[in-house]
Amino acid sequence: MPEKLRPIAFALLAAALFGMSTPAAKSLVGAVDPLVLAGLLYAGSGAGLTVWLAARRLSGTGEPLGLHGTDFAWLGGAVVSGGILGPVMLMLGLKGASAASASLLLNLESVLTALIAWFAFRENFDRRIALGMALIVAGGVLLSLEPGGLGVQPGALLIAGACLAWAVDNNLTRRISSGNATAIAAIKGGVAGAFNLSLAAIAGTPWPAPDAALVSAVVGLAGYGASLVLFVLALRGLGAARTGAYFSTAPFFGVLVSLIVLGEAPPVLFWAAAALMAAGVWLHVSERHEHAHTHEPLVHVHAHCHDVHHQHAHEFEWDGREPHLHSHRHAPLTHDHPHFPDIHHHHRH
Repeated sequence: MPEKLRPIAFALLAAALFGMSTPAAKSLVGAVDPLVLAGLLYAGSGAGLTVWLAARRLSGTGEPLGLHGTDFAWLGGAVVSGGILGPVMLMLGLKGASAASASLLLNLESVLTALIAWFAFRENFDRRIALGMALIVAGGVLLSLEPGGLGVQPGALLIAGACLAWAVDNNLTRRISSGNATAIAAIKGGVAGAFNLSLAAIAGTPWPAPDAALVSAVVGLAGYGASLVLFVLALRGLGAARTGAYFSTAPFFGVLVSLIVLGEAPPVLFWAAAALMAAGVWLHVSERHEHAHTHEPLVHVHAHCHDVHHQHAHEFEWDGREPHLHSHRHAPLTHDHPHFPDIHHHHRH
């Protein structure tokens, strides 16, 4: 697969896993309390990824966390905003909002992610990218619409607040996306799972049957854990706004699974929504952003090959295999080539 398309594939696969987990989680709602379900989904993600990390370390193939200095502050902010504030506000908001309104409001996450990335973190965008984002979000809105299901409801502000918390989380995670994606996802899942399950215990919420709890955890590992790992990898290569745009296709994958597996009838606006999302994704995939730019000095850790951005000597014996992983320094560099706002391209325009 061409290097340019790899992070796009990560983002779309993350969206597919998350979107497909929605029908599965929906089928569990009758057997598991919503707050406990949220906790189990996140806890399954954190526990499963932690087991994977432990197995990798025992086999001698483990990777370092790859974070240092202020990176831990970014990680802490992402955990608090996305793992604690977001889920709590969503659970409280769902009590006062219909399913249609909640689905519609959840489309705010990608919009707010992009706005924060563009105007707070100065991530590059142009009219093509903005239009692509608008088309993808419009498709998500169409998938969320239900006749007679809209209106101003008490939980709307809380759901919007949850979207803002996750948008902040996405942008903070982008700052540390060069680190170990699996470890970052495991930490976020573990904290969110423990917090939600603690709230459920304090509220005296009954625990589900063992089989329902296990299924919830497995769904969480795939739809939240593996999906988040892929999301972080996409952030590494695309930046927050573009990754958020691709991830906004998740509702389409959820509806598609409902059609194929559950035999549900497609929503009236399904094909119109699919066309809008496809057009938006095409605008992003076919983007070509190229100009002379300068790389500032940078030290970080991530898997890399010795390409134009990685021309450095090694302070250890290297067997020549690529990609390989170690802490490395980037010297100042000015050149001209097509690029995304990835971990090596944080320059202003």
